[in-house]
Amino acid sequence: ISTELVDVLQKIRNHFGKPVNINSAYRTETYNKKVGGATRSQHLYGTAADIRISGVSPKQIAQYAETLLPNTGGIGIYKNFVHVDVRKNRSRWNG
Repeated sequence: ISTELVDVLQKIRNHFGKPVNINSAYRTETYNKKVGGATRSQHLYGTAADIRISGVSPKQIAQYAETLLPNTGGIGIYKNFVHVDVRKNRSRWNG
């Protein structure tokens, strides 16, 4: 697991003052295919996590993550969670 990802997740936890629940982080290639993950998913490299925080909307989490990764990283907003990754380029998406 990327230490840079761990640092970002800790900053998110500190900011909201609540535990960050990780739905998915590192995935093997086999498991990634099983769950329909992208062929080059950041989860395969240990640089991504799908997270939620009780009482905090995915939009709020994504907005704060944006302050941590303004020019890099991936942030994807889903109905019940946020995907956060520490890729070198910038990528944003909904669902």
